[in-house]
Amino acid sequence: MGLVDFLENNMLSCQWKELGLECTGCGLQRSVIHLLRGEFAEAWMVYPAVYTLILMFVFLGIHLKFNLARGAQVLKWLFILNIAIIAIHYILKFV
Repeated sequence: MGLVDFLENNMLSCQWKELGLECTGCGLQRSVIHLLRGEFAEAWMVYPAVYTLILMFVFLGIHLKFNLARGAQVLKWLFILNIAIIAIHYILKFV
C-alpha cells in the first residue's frame, strides 16, 4: 500500500459535514491526494487555495531559516490572498 492509498483510506472526518454543514476546509485532503497523484488540475478544482497555501508554507520555512528582510510582509499578503481564495471558493459553493 502506497502513501496515497494510505491517505485515501484514512482521511480525517469533518465535524462540520457530520452536522450537515459545509466548511471552509472541505476538499483540502482530497486536493492533496490529487497533487500526490500528479492530478494538478483536479487538485485545483477540488480546493483552489492548495497551491497558494503550499507557496505560503514554503515561504514561511524559507523566512524562518533565513530571516528575510520583508518576509513578514510577504507572509501577511500571502495569508490575505489565501483567506480571500478560501472565502470566495466557500461562497461559490452556495451559488
